[in-house]
Amino acid sequence: MKACTSSACTTNYHKITFMLELENRRENLAPFSTFLHRVFRFGLFALALVLFSVAVGTVGYHYYANLNLTDSFYMACMILTGMGPTVEMKSNAAKIFSSVYALYSGVAFLSVCAVFFTPFIHRLLHKLHVDDDEAA
Repeated sequence: MKACTSSACTTNYHKITFMLELENRRENLAPFSTFLHRVFRFGLFALALVLFSVAVGTVGYHYYANLNLTDSFYMACMILTGMGPTVEMKSNAAKIFSSVYALYSGVAFLSVCAVFFTPFIHRLLHKLHVDDDEAA
């Protein structure tokens, strides 16, 4: 498979990196308005991850466990938040899906937390580093 070198690929790459771009340690701390915009973007991305995860769980529980959509949604939300199952899985396919979804949910929860808190932690660490440089 050959790497994309056209200007369209470069443009798409720059759009993605711009959306998730953070200043490096040699740059000044971003203004507060930029920080708020960054929090909004990262928050939207975290929300998209949550919505995708709940949708996968809802469809999976509806298909494999033969639950109605409301119960499937409830079960997906309970598993995704770590509360645990609310309905016993009767078929082997439902048990396997539930197990895989529970493992995925653990990783998804940590990923959503990491994405959501990235701008806050980055700003704190950047501020501490900037203060450290100014004191030296």
